[in-house]
Amino acid sequence: MLQERVLDKNTPIPLYFQLEKLIMEEIENGAYPVGSVIPTEKELSQMFGISRTTVRQAIADLVRKEQLYRIKSKGTFVARPKISQGFIQSIQSFDEDVRSEGRSPSTQVLELKELELPEEIALQMDMAPGARAVYLYRRRCADGEPIVRVETYLPYDLCSFTLTHDFTSESLYQVLSEREETDVSRITRICEARLANADDVAVLNMKRGRPIHYFISMGRNRAGRLIEYSIARYRGEQSQFRVELHKEAAPLPNGRGL
Repeated sequence: MLQERVLDKNTPIPLYFQLEKLIMEEIENGAYPVGSVIPTEKELSQMFGISRTTVRQAIADLVRKEQLYRIKSKGTFVARPKISQGFIQSIQSFDEDVRSEGRSPSTQVLELKELELPEEIALQMDMAPGARAVYLYRRRCADGEPIVRVETYLPYDLCSFTLTHDFTSESLYQVLSEREETDVSRITRICEARLANADDVAVLNMKRGRPIHYFISMGRNRAGRLIEYSIARYRGEQSQFRVELHKEAAPLPNGRGL
C-alpha cells in the first residue's frame, strides 16, 4: 500500500512525478481496484512529508490522463483503463481487442433488418437511391459496460444471407468471409472527434456533450466493391486507438533496398 512506499527527495526527479508513479504502481498491482477511493490530498501529504501543492499536482495529472476521477465531496477514485484497440490499423474484431485487455466482451443487436438506404448513405456507398440494404445496429460492451454503438449497412443483393445470423455471438467479418464475394479485404476508416448526442446518451449510458470517437468504415472485397459501410461511435473516456508507423528502408545507391 502507499503508506509503505517512500519518495526519494535526493533525486532531481520531481516529487509530484514520483508520487504519480507510485500511485499507478499500486493501482496496477491491485492495491486500489477500479472504482476504489485513494487517500485524500491531506493523507498523502502527511504520508510522504510533502506539500499539498505537490500532491495536488500529481493527482491533477492523473485525473487529466483519466487514470483517476473526482467526485465532489466524496473523493478521488480509480478510473477504469481505456481499451487500447488496433481498430485503426488492422481488420480485427472488437471482441479480440477487449479480450486482449483482460475484459469480457458482449454484443447486443438492437436492430437487424432489410431497409431502403437513406439517400445520404446510398450516395456514400455509390448505390442508387432506393437501393435495398441489410441494416445491422449493435451496442458493444466490455464487462457489461457500453463502449460503442455501430450502425452497419450491407448491400442486400450480396449480403441478404446475413439476416439469418446471430450477431450477439458471431463476428460480422467472420460471417462475411464465408463467401468470396463478401470477404472484406480492405477497409478505409475516417475518424473525427464529436460530442455525444441524445442517442449516445440513451444507448451508451453517457452524458450529452461528452467526447465521442466517430468512425466511418468502408470495407471492400478483393474486386473493389463496397461491402460494408459502418458508422461507429465510441465513448471517448473508455477507448483509445493504437497506430503503429514504420519507416520504409531507404534504397541503396544501386537502387536496391537494405
